[in-house]
Amino acid sequence: MTSSDTACIAQPADGMDRLRAVRAELDAIDQELLVVLRERLDCCVRIGLLKKQGAIPMMQPQRIGVVHERAAAFAVENALSATFLHAFYDLILAETCRLEQAIIDGSMPSTSK
Repeated sequence: MTSSDTACIAQPADGMDRLRAVRAELDAIDQELLVVLRERLDCCVRIGLLKKQGAIPMMQPQRIGVVHERAAAFAVENALSATFLHAFYDLILAETCRLEQAIIDGSMPSTSK
């Protein structure tokens, strides 16, 4: 076997090693994303409690607009799909509304975790 044959054989393994390393980086980012999402939902639980205490309606359409506008601006500034971020926030906001409504209705356990 020549040195060029050895290089060709080693290349796929080297490529797989790099792929594993980048996937490990992605896994760490995913974990951070989940932790931040948990923190966001915990914050929304606190907001729900404040709304309940103050008899403030759960639905705040102007606030949803602010969140979507901020995401759209972030998309433009960071070359991301505004459509994707809008859909992403629609999912997050739907869960937020579910949590807040459960708190206001009194059907939410004392902790969201």
